[in-house]
Amino acid sequence: MSARKRKAPDSMEQACMLCRRAEADPDVCGRKLEKRGLCAHVFCLYFANGIFQQGSREGVCVEDIRRTVKRAAQKHCFVCGESGAAITCRETGCDRSFHLPCAVEGGCVTQFFGLYRSFCWEHRPEQAVDAAPEENTTCLICLDPVGDRKSYHAMVCPACKHAWFHRGCIQVQASHTGFFSFCCPHCQNEYRFLMEMLNMGIRIPRRRGLSWEEDGAYEELYERHSRCDARECLCPAGREQADEEGPWQLLLCCSCAAEGTHRRCSYLRNSTASWECDSCAGLGTDLDAPTLDFAFLFSYSGCARDTVWFLSWCRRRRIIQRSRRCGVNEKGFSDD
Repeated sequence: MSARKRKAPDSMEQACMLCRRAEADPDVCGRKLEKRGLCAHVFCLYFANGIFQQGSREGVCVEDIRRTVKRAAQKHCFVCGESGAAITCRETGCDRSFHLPCAVEGGCVTQFFGLYRSFCWEHRPEQAVDAAPEENTTCLICLDPVGDRKSYHAMVCPACKHAWFHRGCIQVQASHTGFFSFCCPHCQNEYRFLMEMLNMGIRIPRRRGLSWEEDGAYEELYERHSRCDARECLCPAGREQADEEGPWQLLLCCSCAAEGTHRRCSYLRNSTASWECDSCAGLGTDLDAPTLDFAFLFSYSGCARDTVWFLSWCRRRRIIQRSRRCGVNEKGFSDD
């Protein structure tokens, strides 16, 4: 038996009686059901020959599952060569059988809707859209090349015909977004895109919302920065103080919004509408417009020590030339 099907010696987990795997991708095979000595994945049952058609509102008869397992033991998977292949191509006259986890490796299409039909690589449905990727076209999801033509692994949106992606990448996106949020990552088309992907064998779970936003897992990312990050905060109430106006109004960096400052802590006038932190402004860079109002700074500074400290800081940031263009010399007085 191949390594991918063999159970670990120290593992007590029971293998699926249809695909012969103790561990399988839940996005492909679904959860595992165990009852009356039987163990099978949900979708292995759905795609197994005859079981879905024989099922009822109360579920599938245990004896039907046993008969299907017995018949599958006589068939070999055309992909891995092992026995227990319970899924057969739905094309009339085709007897290729395979395990559900082997479908992608064998280029098969399994449709997770309706009658849960399966097709081998020769009889699988193909995208009818007339489109071909341009040179060096990459997958919109992983950014790796998609090749020079449509294929089993390279798919295109039928609506915009510009969005290209790998089968595996769009399957991962579908597993995360769910049926009610799934759409083309480029044009946002929903209906045509969803129906095409279902027909091409992409499983889209019937759930609402994004799985990574459930239970507020990333709620903190939506919180607004709310403290002064100046080297020396001058506010008597502390760095968390944030007035709506005046010297203790908190301005966030206009580029990253990840740092903030009180107007007075960065010597900004009330008329200054925006501010940029050191990281975004770039230490040692010469910007076209001065970040600070120098005339206001030196009128606010009450002693020579503050003026000397600030001039030293300006030299480190290599913006002393900007202060001169504003009419302030190195002694802290206007040239006028």
